[in-house]
Amino acid sequence: MRLACVPPPIRRARTNAWRLWGPVMAWCALAWCAPGPAQAAAPVAATAAPPASAAAAEPTVTGVGQRIYERARPQLLQVRTLLKTQDSQASVGSGFLVDDGAHLVTNYHVVSQYALQPGRFRLVYVTVDGHQGALQLLAFDVVHDLALLKPVDPAPLAGRGAVPLRPESEPLPRGARIYSLGNPLDVGFALAEGTYNGPVERSFLPTLFFGGSLSPGMSGGPALDEQGRLVGVNVATRRDGEQVSFLVPAAPVRALLARARIGPPVTAPSWPEIKRQLLGHEAQLTERFIAQPWRHAGHPRYAIPVPQEQFMRCWGRGSPQAVRGLQFERSDCEMDSRIFVGGALLTGFLTVRHEAYDGSKLGALRFAERYSASFRNEFVGRNDRQLTAPRCVERQVASPGKGAGLPLKAVICLRAYKKLEGLHDLSVLVATLDGTESGVQGRFDARGVSLVSAQRLAQHYLDGFAWTGPKTGSR
Repeated sequence: MRLACVPPPIRRARTNAWRLWGPVMAWCALAWCAPGPAQAAAPVAATAAPPASAAAAEPTVTGVGQRIYERARPQLLQVRTLLKTQDSQASVGSGFLVDDGAHLVTNYHVVSQYALQPGRFRLVYVTVDGHQGALQLLAFDVVHDLALLKPVDPAPLAGRGAVPLRPESEPLPRGARIYSLGNPLDVGFALAEGTYNGPVERSFLPTLFFGGSLSPGMSGGPALDEQGRLVGVNVATRRDGEQVSFLVPAAPVRALLARARIGPPVTAPSWPEIKRQLLGHEAQLTERFIAQPWRHAGHPRYAIPVPQEQFMRCWGRGSPQAVRGLQFERSDCEMDSRIFVGGALLTGFLTVRHEAYDGSKLGALRFAERYSASFRNEFVGRNDRQLTAPRCVERQVASPGKGAGLPLKAVICLRAYKKLEGLHDLSVLVATLDGTESGVQGRFDARGVSLVSAQRLAQHYLDGFAWTGPKTGSR
């Protein structure tokens, strides 16, 4: 699922898709509400001058969207990350006031540069009516892509009210109209109307499906029901679809407010806190994944581990039957959820893949050559700014589960995170070794896991391979 996160495009795009998380994900000029020359005086009919009272009257608000926008205007903000020594924007997003103006909420990815390098960047807000001020980062939830901030000087935001949260006891029906607010593409504050379509199916992290358009710059803005109450926070949109966007539900917002509204501001790089939150996430993910039994691919010779689709999606394809040479069938399974840390670093997800080969049209020698070349073609990463070069071990093993004894070639690789000590990327490559004209190759990847979890996940994957029945002479 190709996601586009919604701060400007200075950020993460590394995802096998991710992207929420994003991947994967893509990503508000100030809209002054004081009337410009064209607004200050509307054209007057030559035949009659309007009464004096009409000039002072406010415009009539008739539609639901107009009413919601007018009500939310005082609480709507643009959040800017600036280089500390100048006013150049490094990123922009949206946000909204909570706690009667004492705090505001946005996405973590909107303020991630500051969170990771507070000595280099600073945060400011801009209101719809043009007021500006400095911000402090109080806390964030990197897993759910949320951040809590407060103004350094609360006076300019006092009396503006707050966006109320929709009560958890009032679930929103599918098809209900909801209204997303923010500053798209830095061209001005705006409202996008759409429909509520419930939680995203097969997502590990709670995410809401918004049938409407979100644009870069709207990240962190509020999505409201017809009573102006918070349903979710703008976070991402699909690049390969229309009117398919995503919201962080209100529940994690409520939890972040409860634990962090009185905490001290963030003044040091946040890597230790990010690591703590990611370790909690990977532990839950590992437990839930291992608790699920493998599905099998229906292969006549091998049991091949295919994950359940509770929080993954699997897609299959194969070579045309008429093609000469090596025939194959392939399955790719991956999570939609990715956790954005900073820059190009996405983590916190699993992928599983296999390819079943039939080389009966090639003969044993040509099959062995093509089969080996396919296995050698796998790439497991290199040394870069975020992760170390992979360290790998290669073994020939026998599958230990039902149908034990299937000979396998297994390569297990780990890459360590340079600034998140204790987290690793795991890759497990497997090839069956018993066939002269057929075989299966599989790959399992886990991004951002502890060493203990990596060991458990690797063993769980290897245990999923077996013969489909007792070993016979034909094997």
